Parts: sequence; C-alpha cells; structure tokens
Amino acid sequence: MKELDGGGFLPSTPSSNPNRSWLLAYIPESDQPAVTAAIDEAIRLKKIFDLEHRVVRADGTVGWTLSRAVPLLSADGEIIEWFGAASDISARREAEAAMRESEAKLRQFNQTLEQQIAERTAERDRLWEASPDLLVVIDFDGVFQRVNPAWTTVLGYAPDELVGHHVNEFVVPDDHGKTVDAYETAAAGNQPRIENRYRHKDGSTRTISWVAAPAGGIAYATGRDVTAEREMEARLHDEQDFARLALSAVGGVGVWTYDVASDCFFCDAAISALYALDPERAAAGLPREEFLANVHSQDRSSLQKTMDGGLQRSGDLELEYRLVHPDGSIHWVLSRGHTYFDESGKPVRRTGVGVDMTGQRQLEDQLRQAQKMEAVGQLTGGLAHDFNNLLTGMMGNLELLQMRLERGKLDDAERFIHAAQGAGRRAASLTQRLLAFSRRQTLDPRPTDVNRLIAGVEDLLRRTVGPTTDIEVVGAAGLWPAMIDATQLESAILNLCINARDAMPDGGRITIETANKWLDDRAARARDLSAGQYLSICVTDSGTGMSPATIERAFEPFYTTKPIGKGTGLGLSMIYGFARQSGGQVRIYSELGHGTTICIYLPRYAGDALLGEEEEAIATAATASGQTILVVDDEATIRHLIDEVLDERGYTVIGAADGASGIKVLQSGAKIELLITDVGLPNGMNGRQVADAARSLRPDLKVLFITGYAENAAVGNGHLEPGMELLTKPFTMQGLAAKVAEMMNVGGTS
Repeated sequence: MKELDGGGFLPSTPSSNPNRSWLLAYIPESDQPAVTAAIDEAIRLKKIFDLEHRVVRADGTVGWTLSRAVPLLSADGEIIEWFGAASDISARREAEAAMRESEAKLRQFNQTLEQQIAERTAERDRLWEASPDLLVVIDFDGVFQRVNPAWTTVLGYAPDELVGHHVNEFVVPDDHGKTVDAYETAAAGNQPRIENRYRHKDGSTRTISWVAAPAGGIAYATGRDVTAEREMEARLHDEQDFARLALSAVGGVGVWTYDVASDCFFCDAAISALYALDPERAAAGLPREEFLANVHSQDRSSLQKTMDGGLQRSGDLELEYRLVHPDGSIHWVLSRGHTYFDESGKPVRRTGVGVDMTGQRQLEDQLRQAQKMEAVGQLTGGLAHDFNNLLTGMMGNLELLQMRLERGKLDDAERFIHAAQGAGRRAASLTQRLLAFSRRQTLDPRPTDVNRLIAGVEDLLRRTVGPTTDIEVVGAAGLWPAMIDATQLESAILNLCINARDAMPDGGRITIETANKWLDDRAARARDLSAGQYLSICVTDSGTGMSPATIERAFEPFYTTKPIGKGTGLGLSMIYGFARQSGGQVRIYSELGHGTTICIYLPRYAGDALLGEEEEAIATAATASGQTILVVDDEATIRHLIDEVLDERGYTVIGAADGASGIKVLQSGAKIELLITDVGLPNGMNGRQVADAARSLRPDLKVLFITGYAENAAVGNGHLEPGMELLTKPFTMQGLAAKVAEMMNVGGTS
C-alpha cells in the first residue's frame, strides 16, 4: 500500500513509508482469507473491488468498513494500481446485528408461546375430557353450547343430545325457576351458585351442585353430582327424627347439640322443659351462658371442667348435675355427649342427650333412708345383745365380789376384779368400733410414714396369723406420708390380716402392698373421692374370696360370715369409718375361689412424716412435784377418778363441773399448770371454748382434751395447737397418768 489517509478511522500510511504488510496490519487474522480471496478475484477479473469486512481501527478496536477500489489499467489493459476509499459502517453493522438478535429472540419467543399455548390447550382438552364433574358452556339464554363427556357418564346423554338444547329441557320442573335465575345472574356479571335436579336418561333424578362464571356473552359452569350426599343427609335427618320420636316416647330424655363456632346450644322440647328454657328460642339456639344459667352454683365448676376437657380430647363424656328451676325446685340431669372434630383436629360440635334423673334420685333417697333405718335396727339390736353380755359379766363379777367381801372371803377377790375389768375393756373396744363406723371417733392424726408403721407391726402380724400363713410386705419406694391416726391404721391393718387368715383355713399367702396413686376425675368418682393424690394400702389373700352379695354388705355393722362367736361383724365397719373420717375410702376387689384384695385409700399429706423419736409416747408416769391441775368435767364420777389417780401421784387437783366454773378458777390467782377438760360440756360452753378462753387468760397453759364422742370441729378438726393433746374415753388410769406426765415434762409451766 503506497499511501492511506485513515481519517481517524484507520491508521494512516504516508507515501514516504509504503506498507507492504498492510493486510496483516489492517485486517483481523480470522477475516484475512476472505479479504484476500476477494482481492484476488478483483485482480483476476480486473473489476471494481467492493467488500464489507472487519478492520482494526486506529484505536486498536475492531470495526466494520465498506472498501471500494477501482483498478487503473495500462494501454495494454494491465492493472497498474488501485485507487479506492474505505467507509466506517461499524454503527450500521452493529444495528443490523442487534436487529438480527432481536428477530431471533422474537422468533424463539413466538415458537415457545405457540408451544405453551398448544400445551395449555391440550391440558384444557384433557381436563375437559377427563373431568368427572359436569363442564358446560352455556349462553345467557340458557342454551347449551358445549358439554364434556362427563354428561354421558353422570346423566346418560351424548353431547349431540344436549348441545343446542335449552337447559330446562333436562331439569325437573320444580327447579326451572332457580335455574333461569342462575343464568340471568351470570348475564349480569355475577357468579351464581345453585343446586338443581336433573332427569337422568334412565328416568331417575340426580342432584347437581353448580358454580358458574360469565365471560363475554357466555358462561362457563362446573357441576358436581351430590345425589349420594343429599340422600345420606336425608337418611340422617330421618334417623334423627326417629330418635327424637323415640326419646320423646321415653319421657324425661331429650337431645341437645353444642355448636363450637357460634358457642350456642340447640335443643328439643324435652331438654327445654328439663332446663326450664323457652322451647322456641332453645330450638333456634341459645348462647352457652344462657343455656346453663340454671345449673346449680355448686355444680358449675365440675361442669365447666368436663366441658373444657371434652373440647380437647375425643370420646364420650358423662356428668350428673343439678338444675335450679325458677320456682326454686331442684332437678337432676344426667348429660351424656360426644365431641366431633374436623380433619385438622379442631372441635366442631358436641351432640348428646339429657336424662331427667330427679325421680330416680328421689327413689334412691327413699331407698337409702329405708336402708338406714334397717341398719339402725340391726345396729341397735346387735349393740344391745353385745352390751347385755358385757354388762352381765361386769355386774355378775361385781355382785359375786360384793358377796365374798360381805362374808370376809378375800382370797380370790382379784379373780372377779380382773373378770369385771376384762368385760369393761371389751365394752370400750366395742364402743370404739361403733364410733369408727359412725365416723365420729376422736382421732389423733399425725403426719405418718405408712411404710415405717407397717414395718413396726410386721412381727405382731406374723405372730397373729400363725405359722401356716406367709406375709409379704411390698412397700413402695418414695411413698407419700399421710395425716392419720397411726393407732387406728395399725388396728385396721391387723383386722384385715386376721380376716385374710380366716379366709385361708388351710394356710396361704397375705401380701401387704403400698403405692402412690394419682386419681383423675373418672378414677376418683369410681371411688367416691375427690381427684388428687392418694396413697393406698392393699391387703391381698389367696383365700376363698367373696361373692358380690357379701361385698355389698361387708361394711354393714354386725354383718359377718364367720361362725357364731368368731367375729363381731364390726371389723370392716371400723376400717370403713376410719378411712372415710380420714378423708379416704375403702374398696373390696374379690372373686369366689380367687382370693380378695381390700385397699384403703388415704389422702397424701404435703409435709414430712414425723421421725420415730417424735412418735414415742412416755409410757410411765413420772413422780410429780406438786403441780396443780384443773379438771373440768360434768360427770362427777370421772372427776373423782381423775382426782384420785393424780392425787396419788402427787398432783394437786381442782375440779369444776362446767366451763363457767372452770373459767372462774382460771381468773383467780391460783397457779394452774395443766387444764384437763371434757369436750362435751353442758350450759352452752364446750371444751374447746373453755380451752380458748383459758389460753386468752394464760397463753402458755397446756390443755388435755378428754372425750368419748365428739365432732372433730370441737377440737379443731384434728389440728390441735401446740401444747394441746387429746385422750379418748374410755381410758385406763395408767394411760391418763402417763399422758399427764408426758405433758408436764415437755416445756415449762404456766
């Protein structure tokens, strides 16, 4: 190249420095073959060189140029040189490239869109063909434009039997009106929802549920065959009506339904009458608070707890409670219900029945009263029989003693004295058992470790039942303590072991087992207890067992299956009374030929049991040192006995016949170390009131209550204040002296 003026586009080649390698300098390597071929062709044909190609621009980048060159020929027609120009067409070529790329993308998009439309159309066609629901295109005049094959499956018509026909040609006449309303609603731009009945081609009827949407001048509708559902609902409604008719024939039985979403009860006339509600409003639905407004205030808490539990777990619920009618009368209702939940586990409704139990409750009360009178008759007869025997023994021995004393015969007087005392002790034991059965014995409850108590009497139990009977003690680890009278529990366990031994005449095994028990509402109701924590003491034998009839009467006083002279019939009665008075229960589990288990349930005590050394009583009376004791008892004989025994031990005794007299003594300047008072006193002031008045005068005064029959409330429901103790009549004089010595030797005096 002789010379090139690049014009800022291409590198210039001055005439003074011809460029023999311009092709390599100006043309990108990949384009050089094509440019060289075009040059060669122009030279060969001696024609104008005209080519668009890429070049290396002056700034080093690659651009596009349009090169044009004209050959200059000699006289003989040979090319001498070329003269030409190069134009920068980079912008045009870039625009053309962008246009081509855009066109390619557009072609690709169109191809993809066409494919998607084809796929969606195929999917729609498959859905149209395969859908089990009725699909229809219908105009706003109610004429079918297109139907899917499901019409043949559901109603039996081929598409050509439907298209072009009016919808009401296939709808039962009673549903023509709402069908017309539906397509007119669609014509107004809304989406109608209806159910109507179609005639099947075989003459039967189908119920179809429709939803439609307008589009342009037509409507698209989908219909689902709900014939089976509606028939099932109709059968259910018929069954409910039948159940209501049956229940109404029974009398006193009604049906209610609680709807969770609305928090309302819906009930029939029988429930309305039982709950004293307006029947029309109750049928339409009453808010829960209004429906339950007449529930007895004492039963509301248990009812609410039962209702709340029923909304949290499945299963049937049952509760008996009282209703108070506007006239003040009390009515009992037994309510049974079942809760229904949806697929997500949320409660939807509860349906149940209410049974009027008022009449049955009245009959039960009458029966209990009759049984009570029968038991009283049996009790008084047995009591008179046993006490007549004991009194005969006491009076006869004392009479013989008197006769011998009058004759001066003293050699065997002690024999008659011991016999009379023995009869007196048996009378005292009988009285104690009667008080236990009546739940009015005076208990001395203390926090007790029952396992330790059983271990303490285990040797006695083994000696009592004899060598042919094995005893196994299974004490629960971590057994809760109980607030009980330990002596009474020992006596109860001993009685149960003796009964178990007698049920195994050829020997056997007795198992004494303790356990902690959590009783929920259902388990507690089964045992006539409040729900909560209890400990159980169960005595099981391998003996003859009990029949249901024997179990039913086992706790009756003087009832016994033992031979005459072998039992009083008060053992289980005493155990039952002790357990109930302690806030617990007794239950018998037995089967003839398979042994018996008798369980005592006692409430858990929240504190700790007393240690062994705290439970030890002072067994012997210490020699007194002239302390003064005030004795308040309306029975002169008892005052005299207490005076005599305490006087012999060096105490000074002041007696008072009632509470007022005792208070006067305390108001004086006399120094009193101990107050002994009967709980049941005459003239309007009981022993506890005397003790409270005495403590107000002398705060540190010690008090010993003596009683043979007292409500627990008179001595503080078994919770005595510090410095107060209890002694139950009848007591021995030695026992009295020991208790007084124990109290005198603990702490100071007042």
